[in-house]
Amino acid sequence: MMNTLRILVMLAWRNLWRNHRRTLIMLGAVVVGVWAMIFMTALTMGMVNDMIEDSISVLPGHVQVHNPDYLDDPNIANLLPKPDKEIETIFAPAGFLAWATRIKVPAVLSSERESRGVTLLGIDPQREEAMSFVDYSAVDGRFLDGPDDDGLVIGRKLARTLETELGKRVVLMTQDPDNDIADRGFRVVGLFSADVEAYEEQYVFAGKGTVQELLGVGDRVTSIVVLGDDYRNVEPVYEKVQALVDDGVAVTRWTELDTYLGTMLRVMDGFVLVWVIVIFLALSFGLVNTLVMAVFERVREIGLMLALGMKPSSILGQIVIESMMLLVIGLAIGNLLAWATIKPLEGGIYISVVAEGMAMMGAASVLYPQLRPEDVILANAVVLILGFFASLSPAWRASRFQPIEAITKVN
Repeated sequence: MMNTLRILVMLAWRNLWRNHRRTLIMLGAVVVGVWAMIFMTALTMGMVNDMIEDSISVLPGHVQVHNPDYLDDPNIANLLPKPDKEIETIFAPAGFLAWATRIKVPAVLSSERESRGVTLLGIDPQREEAMSFVDYSAVDGRFLDGPDDDGLVIGRKLARTLETELGKRVVLMTQDPDNDIADRGFRVVGLFSADVEAYEEQYVFAGKGTVQELLGVGDRVTSIVVLGDDYRNVEPVYEKVQALVDDGVAVTRWTELDTYLGTMLRVMDGFVLVWVIVIFLALSFGLVNTLVMAVFERVREIGLMLALGMKPSSILGQIVIESMMLLVIGLAIGNLLAWATIKPLEGGIYISVVAEGMAMMGAASVLYPQLRPEDVILANAVVLILGFFASLSPAWRASRFQPIEAITKVN
């Protein structure tokens, strides 16, 4: 059996290089196709990964706990039932990667020239640092020192819109639990930047204690936010949080909080498979054509081998081995080429030309390709499996030749 296989491999290798030009052209097509599969998949998954991570850094976290009515009506009246200190006692020993409590309410921020609707985040800056989309060290001025800091940190784009700057006073207005206007003057102590520019105009940060005092809610918060190890697998964190809280609150995964990105993640995972199959279907026409031409050139030779006693199954195996050899060589070169082109780009591709369009989708203007081993394995597996089935047609045709007819055939 092994001797037969060794002979078939040797014959397949020699036959593959009988027509160098045709083989090299087909090999080039396979290499380009494999490179395109992996390169475009890396770009797509990098974009999706960046969008999700940016979104999670704004949510933030992988799992959140709210009052059941809060998500439908983000009003300060819909607070969590337990006070902040009691939540601290429950969650501190749980061993989460990161967690925090916060107040998140809609507000209006006014300078002496303009006003804008914003989302006010009352936070404990030390707890939020591991989860926030804001790089504290890159803030112009300073970030908040603690939960009782009486300063305000706003985005650079919002500062331009309001025509204000560091050190200026602005007025923040929102509603308290009695639906009365709660307003206060704040001094702008920091200007932050974000990968997605829209976040710079949407969010403002204040100390959690200061916001609680402004709204008159005592030691109460609107949200508990929890960060896990992997945004693709939040179930362990979700179940752990559920076990810590009462039935009177809502525990929500990030995919439920941002259904657009949750759906996109599932669609993109399916898209990779569809993309690989579509590219290979285009390649398969060239592959089948190459094998058919190789068979036609060797009709008399195949007939002679059959007449000398070679089994039809061996003829079929020889043609299939030729196909797999061609694909394996193409995959090896294509994988290497994809790795060589993606690795230098992992530092980021600045796509300022389409920055506004990317921002509309919640993506940054810098794209970081992501070469995942599972995507490379998927592409290689699909090519080999579909290549095997594509080669069966010409291989089967060759194995069905009648020796006498094949030997006497005039080319």
